[in-house]
Amino acid sequence: MKKRKPHNLQARIARSCRSLLAANHVAVVNIDPSGRQGMINYKSLKNIAPGKIGQAVCSIPHRWTIYISVLCIDARGDRYNKSVEVAPDGVYLSDHLEDVIEHCYKKLRDEANQSQMVASGWIAIPEAISLDEAHAARIFEAVGAWNQQKVAACAA
Repeated sequence: MKKRKPHNLQARIARSCRSLLAANHVAVVNIDPSGRQGMINYKSLKNIAPGKIGQAVCSIPHRWTIYISVLCIDARGDRYNKSVEVAPDGVYLSDHLEDVIEHCYKKLRDEANQSQMVASGWIAIPEAISLDEAHAARIFEAVGAWNQQKVAACAA
């Protein structure tokens, strides 16, 4: 007769948190220059209030997919964006992603045309999924990334 594995409360909590995040399609969104950061359902594009879901994002490590983008308007008034998707190897707590995000974020902002830049931001999803450019654009639109003041006017 096989012996059962002992009860592991930590693993059970982690599974429960991951299923809560997957069921709610949670994404953490940050936009600059306003500095707005919050959670959004990346399927329905509705804001998610902090609470148990916020604790689930921050308290346990996840496999993350990070979509970093710079939003610009060209001389003709057409919107465009420069983006990069990063998926760090392994599982990380949300607090430990800062170095990865900051390095790629700064590099992308430096490569963009500063006179055309309206905003920049990132979307971090605690799952190993890929976002296409159109879906990311809808998420940035839903959080109001395009309705900000020019970055050049705010940078000092």
